[in-house]
Amino acid sequence: MPALRVNGYDMAFVERGAGEPLLLVHGTLCDSRHWAGQMAPFGAHYRTIAVSLRHCWPEQWDGDGDDFTVQQHIADIASFIGELKSGPVHLIGHSRGGHIAFRVAQNCPHLVRTLVLVEPGGALAADLETGLGPAPPAIALGPLYARAAERIRRGEIDEALRPTIDVIAGPGAWDRTPESVRDMFRDNARTLLGQIKESRAPFARADAKAIEAPTLLIAGERSPASFHHILDGLETALKDVRRAVIPNASHSSNLDNPRAFERAVLAFLAGR
Repeated sequence: MPALRVNGYDMAFVERGAGEPLLLVHGTLCDSRHWAGQMAPFGAHYRTIAVSLRHCWPEQWDGDGDDFTVQQHIADIASFIGELKSGPVHLIGHSRGGHIAFRVAQNCPHLVRTLVLVEPGGALAADLETGLGPAPPAIALGPLYARAAERIRRGEIDEALRPTIDVIAGPGAWDRTPESVRDMFRDNARTLLGQIKESRAPFARADAKAIEAPTLLIAGERSPASFHHILDGLETALKDVRRAVIPNASHSSNLDNPRAFERAVLAFLAGR
């Protein structure tokens, strides 16, 4: 598996196709394999690159150290884009990777040609809550991940992952998940030991207004209401924004309904 040296770390990636670079950033418990189904359809139009973030598979990390943070991953992705030496990229981020992609676009606008945020993880600052109405109950990720981390330390991997996935993607999600995807979650389970130490600033209006790239916001039709609410807030502040809802899909809409997800992304990129 090829790797690119960024910030003293060899970041693994997979690549397919040619043309303008399209960079895919996965979320919690995932790696480059999260985008396996999109490599061919996106690669038919773009130089499509899916990274594995620092300490994710294929690395077998033991959870020690303090560099599994969203801030480190933001810096890594920005450096990775620079090391590609291909100019600005079409940047797609899912969940935690969506938060990372948002911050890269906010802080390094010269690196991002277009931005696709697939249910970015985080919370809205008060100035983005204005006018939205009552916020739905947020997923308490801190306690959820802390409980999972305790089980992971005891070697109870599936017992840790089942309730975590069921909360994030909806009841019964673990049982509906293909075994290949469960294996990906298992391979990255120990990254939760690092993630529970990190903190993220909420999305603020000034943050969104700093983004110059045309942006597509994506949510799954069946995803928890809190994810839709975050997109509601971001939509009020982003300068050039479109929105898509993927039918018959939850939080990982690219896995639940890949053809609809790919059509939405490719139509957006073609229009840019």
